[in-house]
Amino acid sequence: MEAIWLYQFRLIVIGDSTVGKSCLIRRFTEGRFAQVSDPTVGVDFFSRLVEIEPGKRVKLQIWDTAGQERFRSITRAYYRNSVGGLLLFDITNRRSFQNVHDWLEEARSHVQPHSIVFLLVGHKCDLEAQRQVTRQEAEKLAGAYGMRYVETSARDAINVEHAFTELTRDIFALVRSGDITIQEGWEGVKSGFVPNVVHSSEEVTKSDRRCLC
Repeated sequence: MEAIWLYQFRLIVIGDSTVGKSCLIRRFTEGRFAQVSDPTVGVDFFSRLVEIEPGKRVKLQIWDTAGQERFRSITRAYYRNSVGGLLLFDITNRRSFQNVHDWLEEARSHVQPHSIVFLLVGHKCDLEAQRQVTRQEAEKLAGAYGMRYVETSARDAINVEHAFTELTRDIFALVRSGDITIQEGWEGVKSGFVPNVVHSSEEVTKSDRRCLC
């Protein structure tokens, strides 16, 4: 029987306050854009299934973190159990772009002994007239850190699906190649839910066969 989902990946979304993290996640998970969004207090949780190949689905647990400094001690605790992350900046706010390095260094220092696959996201690309960060310099920064770069707009639903799906595919490829493995006590990657269906009398004898949930 077809798996409900092959793997569960835990993703974390980080970046300065007001760059639009919550709006991006809600557009992806709920298909809507909120004109007014209250600041995230600590961490919020969302989930969604993504089909990365025909019949192959991955469940995403997405953690929306607060950008304010007073909540950083809370959000740091979620780095270690994440396998992937979207690092957001606002293309109309140069300071948020300049802070990308600090966010990345903080994440890498708290994720040990694991590592996080990051995607750099330039958000609010619908506000082109107010742009303060060029695509070229953002791509250069992403390349320097070994990340992909994509520009998104939660308001106009530009590249939102693409951003989450491409990050999921990158992680899936690393899991399939063995570069990322499921580990005891680590929540970053979990085996998916595959219904345990007996297909032959031979399989009945395999008493140790069970569903990994």
